[in-house]
Amino acid sequence: MEASENTIKLYYNTEVEKLQMPEYGRNVLHMVEQLKQIPDKEKRTQQAYAVVKVMESLNPQVHQQENFAQKLWDHLFIIADYDLDVDSPYPKPVPEVVNSRPDPIPLNTKPIRARHYGRNIESILDLIASEPEGEVKTAMIRSLAIYMRQQYLIWNKDTVADATIFQDIERLSGGRVKVPEGIQLSKISADASFSRPGMNLGFGQGNGKNGKFNRNFRGKKGKK
Repeated sequence: MEASENTIKLYYNTEVEKLQMPEYGRNVLHMVEQLKQIPDKEKRTQQAYAVVKVMESLNPQVHQQENFAQKLWDHLFIIADYDLDVDSPYPKPVPEVVNSRPDPIPLNTKPIRARHYGRNIESILDLIASEPEGEVKTAMIRSLAIYMRQQYLIWNKDTVADATIFQDIERLSGGRVKVPEGIQLSKISADASFSRPGMNLGFGQGNGKNGKFNRNFRGKKGKK
C-alpha cells in the first residue's frame, strides 16, 4: 500500500545523530547548528551567550559544580563538535583532553589471608614489625589485638580466647611480630554486642532499647 502525500513521517531518536550532551536536549543542538551558520562573528558571539543562558536554565544542576560558567561554555563547544568560532570568555576546551580517559586506579590483587580481619591488618602489622622493641610497640600490639578480637567476634563465634588472637598476629605477620609474654587484653563487657557492618541487630525486636521504643511507638499510634 502506497503512502499518501499527506502521510507524516515519524523520526525516532535511533534514526538521528547521537547527542553529545543529552542533558540539554536536541533543541539546543539545533540552536548551536543555527549559531554556526551566522556569518558575522560579533553577532555569532552574542547569540552564543544567549544559548549558554538557555543551557543554564535547562541544566540547573550545573550550579553545584565549581566554575559552572566555564563548564557551560565547555559544553557549548562540545555540542558544536569543537567547530565554533566565537569570542568565549574562557579558553576553549581541547578534544584530546576532554575525551581522554583517567589513569586506571591500581587494584590490590594480593589475596587477603584472613578476611574477617580485613586487608588493612596486614599493613598495620608491617608498621608494628618495623617498630623497635619497647613500651610503644607493646602498646601497639595490645591495641591491635583488641581490634582484631572485635573483628573476630563480628564474623565468627561469640567468644574467642586471647591466645587465638595472639597466634593470628604472629601468623599473619610471618613471625615478624612476637606478642610479649604476660600481655593482657581488656575484658569484654557483659552487655557488649558486635554486629556486622550495615546490620542493626535488635532493631524492631521485642527486647532491648529499640524494642521498647517500637512498643511505645505502636502504643501511641493505637491510641489515636
